Amino acid sequence: MPDVKLIQQALKYLATRCDGATMRDGQGFNGVDAEFGHSLAQQEALTPKQAQAALKMLQTYKGQLEQGGFDTGLLFTNDNIYSVTEKQPIKPKANIKKATVANKVIKIEFPFNWDDLSTVKSIPGRKFYTKGTEKYWTAPISADAIQVLTDNGFEVDHELRAFLERATTSVDDVSEVSVPGLKKELFPFQKKGVGFIEHKGGRVLIGDEMGLGKTIQALAWLHLHPEKRPVIIVCPAHLKLNWAREINTTLPGQQNVQVLQGTDATQPLTGDIIIINYDILHRGWLPVIIGVNPEVVIIDEAHYTKNNKALRTKAVRQLTKKSNHVIALTGTPIVNRPVEGFNIIKMIDKTVFPDFWKFVHTYCNAKHTGFGWDFTGASNKEELHQKLVQSIMIRRKKVDVLPDLPAKLYSHIPMEIENAEEYQGAEADFIEYVRETKGLKAARKASQAEHLTKIEALKQLAVKGKMKQAIQWIKDFLDSNGQKLVVFAVHKEAVDALMAEFKEQAVKIDGSVSSKKRDEAVNAFQNDPSARLFIGNIQAAGTGLTLTAASSVAFLELPWTPGELVQAEDRCHRIGQAGSVNVYYLLADNTIEQKIATMLDNKREVLNAVLDGEKVEEHQLLTELMKTYQKEEHTHVGNPS
Repeated sequence: MPDVKLIQQALKYLATRCDGATMRDGQGFNGVDAEFGHSLAQQEALTPKQAQAALKMLQTYKGQLEQGGFDTGLLFTNDNIYSVTEKQPIKPKANIKKATVANKVIKIEFPFNWDDLSTVKSIPGRKFYTKGTEKYWTAPISADAIQVLTDNGFEVDHELRAFLERATTSVDDVSEVSVPGLKKELFPFQKKGVGFIEHKGGRVLIGDEMGLGKTIQALAWLHLHPEKRPVIIVCPAHLKLNWAREINTTLPGQQNVQVLQGTDATQPLTGDIIIINYDILHRGWLPVIIGVNPEVVIIDEAHYTKNNKALRTKAVRQLTKKSNHVIALTGTPIVNRPVEGFNIIKMIDKTVFPDFWKFVHTYCNAKHTGFGWDFTGASNKEELHQKLVQSIMIRRKKVDVLPDLPAKLYSHIPMEIENAEEYQGAEADFIEYVRETKGLKAARKASQAEHLTKIEALKQLAVKGKMKQAIQWIKDFLDSNGQKLVVFAVHKEAVDALMAEFKEQAVKIDGSVSSKKRDEAVNAFQNDPSARLFIGNIQAAGTGLTLTAASSVAFLELPWTPGELVQAEDRCHRIGQAGSVNVYYLLADNTIEQKIATMLDNKREVLNAVLDGEKVEEHQLLTELMKTYQKEEHTHVGNPS
């Protein structure tokens, strides 16, 4: 039962909400009770009769009092009135302040007092619940809410304490996880990443800098949990084949991988791991995919969901609601544009920031422009970063993990070609030519013009077919972090196409650039933050230049001489440099490019200098390439099903 002090608090609460005469706005005492109510509210103590009269009057204002957080069940009871009337002391209710889990929210109970009421009201999304004799407060489950209650003396149950511990653990607090049976060896920092995913129950944001292996960490966790199938991987179109390749080169055994193409959603879903691109997910596929009850959803390049109104964002958001585990991958540091990350955070764990309005005002520097709200800013970035890494995010930069990395990291990025039919025809003609000429002997001769001419035609068709996806990959790289990038090509047409696309932020060096312009281009790339992309012809720019402003190199086309490849890579990896270089081969899938890259990979040691004192010359690689075409039957080159 409440004491007389609670009655006085109720009187004072109402007295502060009216002008002492009439109740014009529905707040405070009405005209009849105003004078009496104000006089009682101003008294330091109440007599039993005054308390009894006050209780009778206060029943008129039950609704207002409940809105103010009063537990009216403690005010208006027969026991209370009897106690006041008989001048018996009113015993306060035991001082139990507790928080428990009920119906997926925090149930907050406490004997009324202004301090605790203020504490509870500071929690975003809190609500006062009343039904019959049940009266208590609720709040969405979040680490912040649990911490506030804990700090203010509430007894927090075990389930909430466990939630708080799990929610406030960063990747630095977890141990490395061994992943036996994986085809690839994980670096120590990647093992910690897998441990973080495991600790967070498969609901995380992998925000590592590009090149540090976000994909392999997600796949390693999938390997730990073969029972969690099916898996849906949503990614940009140009990364679908890369995911399929990474799955088959990382996970042991024969993986049942299905890559979805087009908008015909009538084909059956048979894969344990299903890969789909953003652009077709919302075009008929979404209900079909939801229908297979996905256990895990992996969202690659998750910043694609930054636009809350975009159809692809809505589709991904709906998909994640049906999954027990959500792993998002993006190298874009969302602390620079916090509002763009809200969707990602919400899909992974809605308890991190349950209130959008508070989020944008705290972290997006929300401003009203006179026409509407602007949430594009950033504020309290360090606090936001800390909250994310202690809740859902892994974020390591290359500089943080350099001791774990080799001097160079190589990645093959397969890309679909748009001119498959044209390429297949040319390749069939070439294979017939090879068989007719039995070109092995001819390839060893000094004159290789005819062979090279036909091979160059295939190479150019491959570049033509993958150009759109290669451009998108470069855009994603530049958008995903603050790094610069060096891109090498062979043919003038490829260099010009890239320059036309990225002219606002690129410099180039090819055979047409004068010595003076070469120096200007290198100086701009090395020192001008706006010059983020270097586009070079391998012969003209592959030697003699220092391009250490970048630690990533991408090859749109591969040279013939292995030494040229190493020389080009080393533009970003100079003697004395402390760092690791990421080397990306952007390869047209199922084309001559992959054959050449495979041969270069097999001679990786040779590429670093010499093998048994003998350099590998162009004619040797050409001979090997011809052998591969002589041995195999011509097969159809097309999009994987």
